[in-house]
Amino acid sequence: MNSNAVSPERESTLRLRNFHITFFAIVLGMAGFSLAVQKVGGHNGEGILPVLEGPANVLVYFTIALFVLVGVVYFTKLLKHPDAVKREFNHPIKVNFFPLIAKVFLVLSVVFLDRDMGISYYLWIIGTILQFVASIIIISIWMRHTHFKIEHVTPGWFIPIVGSIIVPIAGVPHGFIEISWFFFSVGLVFWMALFTIVLYRMMFYSPIPDRLLPTLFILFAPPAIGFIAYAKLAGLMEHGVGPDAFARILYYFSLFMFILILFKVQILAKINFYLSWWAYSFPLAAKTLASVAMMHMTGDMLFRNIALFELGLLTLVIVMLIFVTLKAIINAEICVED
Repeated sequence: MNSNAVSPERESTLRLRNFHITFFAIVLGMAGFSLAVQKVGGHNGEGILPVLEGPANVLVYFTIALFVLVGVVYFTKLLKHPDAVKREFNHPIKVNFFPLIAKVFLVLSVVFLDRDMGISYYLWIIGTILQFVASIIIISIWMRHTHFKIEHVTPGWFIPIVGSIIVPIAGVPHGFIEISWFFFSVGLVFWMALFTIVLYRMMFYSPIPDRLLPTLFILFAPPAIGFIAYAKLAGLMEHGVGPDAFARILYYFSLFMFILILFKVQILAKINFYLSWWAYSFPLAAKTLASVAMMHMTGDMLFRNIALFELGLLTLVIVMLIFVTLKAIINAEICVED
């Protein structure tokens, strides 16, 4: 008998211990994809591609089931291996992924705006509370720490604050105007500060490790989400006013960063698969949603074409991510020690 063989019980325990918080990035990516398909598909045949209305319904409930599954597994890890969860929370990079849970609730609250305002309301309440708590805790950690270095900074550090920018998208329709402005202000200012730090780190320090290179896609997510949130807050969509100067700045800066990152695809294509690849998904969904919103505000078909290109790219990316993730699960290449 092989003395190095691992019993099924031991292997199961190790898998659970190494079920990382980054699994929620898969859920967030699918939630963003569901919302993008829903918005492009439209409602009652009024979308850009009405044929997508049916698939959007399937995607929404698949995403909810996935959220429940990942949540149950991670909660089980918390109960059985609290030391492993504590180790993740004390990690200078992984700690920034815990607010993914709040972001999933907030994105789903936007998904249900056109489906069930009651469900959307409660999802928004839960997501907003979790986002506020996460922001206070993580920003406090940032301000008083003993182990962070500039090399630890990546675009993944945007995750704790980008959720704040999402809040107004459903918050405004639910009537929470001032609360929405509060979160938008916090998210926008911290994004600008962190963007400067991230750019400084990338320009003057060692390159971002391959494992975290996919987080470069996060660079164009905050301005894209900020554009949608600001449009809601300023009433640009509802009143047919069209984008003002600040809205255009947010949208076009996001578009520029999107194009810039696309020029890095040849580098990204060479790295091995990690769960961080799911960082490709939500930013692409956010960019698609921003282009759909821009099309509705301006009536310019250029943005319709951009939105369709982005949705097509997003769909290809999601299909690829699902394939390589399932392959990694089958080959026991994930849920392993870093």
